[in-house]
Amino acid sequence: MSWIRLLRFIFLSVFWGFRQVNAQTPKLPAVAVILDTDMDSDVDDVGALAMLHAYEKQRMARILGIIVTSDDQYSAPCTDAINRWFGHNDIPIGVSQRDSLRSFSKYTRQISERFASGFNTNADGEDGTAVYRKLLAREPDSSVVIITIGHLTSLARLLTSGPDSISPLSGSALVKTKVKHWSCMGGQFPEGKEANFYRPDPASTIFCLSNWKLPVTFAGWEIGSQVVTGGQTFKSNSSTDSPIYQAYQLYNDFKGRASWDQLAILKAIEGVQPYFKANHDGTCQVAADGSNRWVSPSNGLHAYLSLHAPADKIRERIDSLMSGSANGAK
Repeated sequence: MSWIRLLRFIFLSVFWGFRQVNAQTPKLPAVAVILDTDMDSDVDDVGALAMLHAYEKQRMARILGIIVTSDDQYSAPCTDAINRWFGHNDIPIGVSQRDSLRSFSKYTRQISERFASGFNTNADGEDGTAVYRKLLAREPDSSVVIITIGHLTSLARLLTSGPDSISPLSGSALVKTKVKHWSCMGGQFPEGKEANFYRPDPASTIFCLSNWKLPVTFAGWEIGSQVVTGGQTFKSNSSTDSPIYQAYQLYNDFKGRASWDQLAILKAIEGVQPYFKANHDGTCQVAADGSNRWVSPSNGLHAYLSLHAPADKIRERIDSLMSGSANGAK
C-alpha cells in the first residue's frame, strides 16, 4: 500500500469513526418548562421570559405554557405580546385573577399596546389552574420543570385541585407524576424575608413548601441582587424595536436591575455548574409572615443556590441571552 493510500485509509477511518461516535451520542433534550410569573411590578420577569425564548431558539428549552400570577390587568397581555414578538402566538397563558384587577406596572400596559397581543386584559385569560393541569396532563412522566418567579398562589391552587375532565389525578398527584424539578425564585438564605414568599400570599408559600414532594432549588434574593443586568451593555446590544428593550427603558431607562428571576431560569436550563453551587445541607422553613430560615436536618429535596462564578461573568451570560434573543427574534 502506498503512503498516499495509507494516509487516505487512516483519514477515512478516523472520519467515519468520528461520525459514528457522534451519531451514537444523544443530544440533551430541550427542557420542558412551565413558567409561573408575576409579570407586573418588576422588570426582571421580562428578562427571564426573553431568556426562555433565547433558550428555545437554541433548542435548549421548550416553553409549554405560562401562568401569570398577578392582579395587574395588563400582565397577561404584556406576556402574550412578548411571546408573539418572538414568533410564538400559540403559547397557552393562564391567569390567577380575572376580576378586581388593577393597573400599576411601569411597563405592562405600554408593551401590550405597542405590540400585538391576543388579550385586552387578564379578564380574557383562561383559569390558571386549568391551564396548569392541561399542560402537565399531556406531557410524559417526570419530564416537566416548573419555574416560579413570583408568589406561589397559582402553584398552591394547582396542588389543591381535584380530579376533573382534564385528568383523573388530583393536582398533587399530577405534579408528582409529571414534574421532575421546581426552580423557585424566592426566599432569602440562610434566612430573611423576601417578597415572593411573603407578599401577598404567605399561606400559599407555606402550603407549597410543606406539600412539595419533589426536588426544588431556591434562587434567593441575596444572589439575584449581586447580578445587575439590563444596563448599558444590554442597551447597546439590543434591538430598539423589541419589547424587551422597551420594557427596560420604561422601567428605569437602563440603569440596570437585579437579576432575581433570571437566575432561576439560568439554573433551570443550564444546571448548577459553572455558575452556582447548590447547598443541600438543610430545609427551607417558612414562618406565618412569609419569612424563611434554612434549618437542619435536610429533607433530601430542598437546595438553595449560592454564586460560584464571578457576578460579572453571570451578568454577561444573562445580558447576552436577553439582548441576543431580542436581536434574533425576527
